[in-house]
Amino acid sequence: MRLVSDSPLRSTRTRRGASPARILPALLLAIASGLAGCAAVGPRPEPTSAGKEPYLLLRLGERRLYVKDAEAELPTEGFPVAVGKPQFPTPTGRFQVNEMVKDPDFLVFDFSNPQGRDRGRIPPGPENPLGLRWIGFAHAHGWSIGFHGTAKTQFLGQAVSHGCVRMANADIIKIFDRIKLGTPVVVEP
Repeated sequence: MRLVSDSPLRSTRTRRGASPARILPALLLAIASGLAGCAAVGPRPEPTSAGKEPYLLLRLGERRLYVKDAEAELPTEGFPVAVGKPQFPTPTGRFQVNEMVKDPDFLVFDFSNPQGRDRGRIPPGPENPLGLRWIGFAHAHGWSIGFHGTAKTQFLGQAVSHGCVRMANADIIKIFDRIKLGTPVVVEP
């Protein structure tokens, strides 16, 4: 057992001539504390809803994104996606949503030289490759990685992107409306 400076056991360190009457109450308090746990006496605070909020589970091998509630064993809803091609794989691991944009702009750049000069901007609209929503969660290959919409749904289920996760515009809007900044994102192979 580790003793800390404010521990009730501090006074129980045996010194020659220490009175058993002083040791016994402190020892009983220490045992009772151990049985009750390391909680303060009094009412416990109500649990927060943080554990009940959804998180995103991306299974690259399935080419599906799931919205999963923390307490549910099975995902609540799943969506087909397109993921990164072999030379630009979607990163795996644990992340969190760090950016959310409605009707995003797309900054055109050279994927082989992402630090080079920008080549222009595509405003929001049907020609925008990011679709109707952007949900950023990682950084890889020299640029931001995220979930985004696409009108080209014929590519869903394939590995065709530069690391991002493409979804049907209707699906990305559903996801966007259910999450917030800081929502956990788990990407599995």
